[in-house]
Amino acid sequence: MLRIAVPNKGSLAEPASHMLREAGYRQRRDGRELVLPDPDNNVEFYFLRPRDIAVYVGAGTVDAGITGRDLLLDSGVDAVEHRALGFAGSTFRFAAPADQIATVADLAGKRVATSYATLVDDHLRARGIEAEVVRLDGAIESTVRLGVADAVADVVETGATLRAAGLEVFGEPILQSEAVLIRPAGPEAPGLVVLDRRVHGVQVAQRYVLMDYDCPVSVVERAVSVTPGFESPTVSPLHDKGWVAVRAMVERDRTNQIMDQLYEVGARAIIVTSIHASRI
Repeated sequence: MLRIAVPNKGSLAEPASHMLREAGYRQRRDGRELVLPDPDNNVEFYFLRPRDIAVYVGAGTVDAGITGRDLLLDSGVDAVEHRALGFAGSTFRFAAPADQIATVADLAGKRVATSYATLVDDHLRARGIEAEVVRLDGAIESTVRLGVADAVADVVETGATLRAAGLEVFGEPILQSEAVLIRPAGPEAPGLVVLDRRVHGVQVAQRYVLMDYDCPVSVVERAVSVTPGFESPTVSPLHDKGWVAVRAMVERDRTNQIMDQLYEVGARAIIVTSIHASRI
């Protein structure tokens, strides 16, 4: 039975459970459940703190888990990213008073407060910068004003919270993070291939839609160049010999632009349908 660790709370929890539910797996209805067997799919889910998931995966206690890329790298465990999941994106950056520190090189000999000490220390050492990394669990933006640190390294969205504390971001991002499916380094667990295929199918279903339309035979080549599909579009004859019906997968975000292009080519009766699940 495949053992999968899932975030029990935080920004990763709900999107992760939604993705797994769309992939056909049971998910808990009671937030107090810590273990959820899914015998129909031969898996068992363990609901854990997001920061602990990489540790369990690295130790081989579970076969796979969903956590943040930042948490995986900060854990320092023997686990690897198997698939990026495309949600819970964040940017990790340095920040400090603008009149005191302006470049990453300026951090040499300084104190940097962060909740991701291993990640930040590795980043600085890789650039030959010796600094004291101060590990804290929260309220990182207050540490400079309190005299605990000279700079901070934290997740940045708009930067408003940092600016309110008198800090400005500087340097290139330390990391672009998002939710990831991880596994222990080494051979994959036998059931992981099915989980990965299902998760990928959900990602494709979220990114694409099915587009159906009719078009004159005389313009079918121009039309299918607009909608090439994954492998090739399906083209079927209609009762009127001068027309064909076409079906293809197209990117959801480009739906209206593609419909406009098809209409200009001569296509009509253009219909878009959401995809619930897929295997590509």
